[in-house]
Amino acid sequence: MSGVTQIRFCGFGGQGIVLVGWLLGQAGVMEGKSVSGSNTYGAQARGSICKSEIIFSKNPIDFPHLITADFLIAMSQKAYDLYYKDVKEESGFILYDHDLVNPKKKLNGKQLGVPATKLATIKLKHNQMANLIFLGVFIQKTKMVSSKAVQKAIRLHISERFQTINLKAFRMGMEWGKGLHG
Repeated sequence: MSGVTQIRFCGFGGQGIVLVGWLLGQAGVMEGKSVSGSNTYGAQARGSICKSEIIFSKNPIDFPHLITADFLIAMSQKAYDLYYKDVKEESGFILYDHDLVNPKKKLNGKQLGVPATKLATIKLKHNQMANLIFLGVFIQKTKMVSSKAVQKAIRLHISERFQTINLKAFRMGMEWGKGLHG
């Protein structure tokens, strides 16, 4: 990783967008990276557009807010439509929920669909685990931080009652990400 890497998770309130950004940022801190993070969500919280932005750097971060995303992870159509334009044109990488987002054609960067909500619903019987599946796919594809650091962040910040299913969803995403080409 060189320079600064900017990541935006987006979707609607209730999908765990803020949580997944927090976990990714915590994993980065555990590995000694400079990390900045922020999040926003609409006034309604559930159902309105929300985003979580994480910036990684080997050096101190001068400006702590996302300018142009290297990575966009979109879990809803409205969020995708709002934020796809903020992704770096040539080198940008978009992961989107295959069943909830109809991606724009002819974008210069890479786009890959992940059936995260479907996997969470069918395999885990819990559609709110799609965020952790996306985090697993993202970590598998980018190696931004180690899977061990993310799992440690999950154990530290997720209630013990929900750790098992969150870890299972994350590992499922890691496994699914191995098969993604792009």
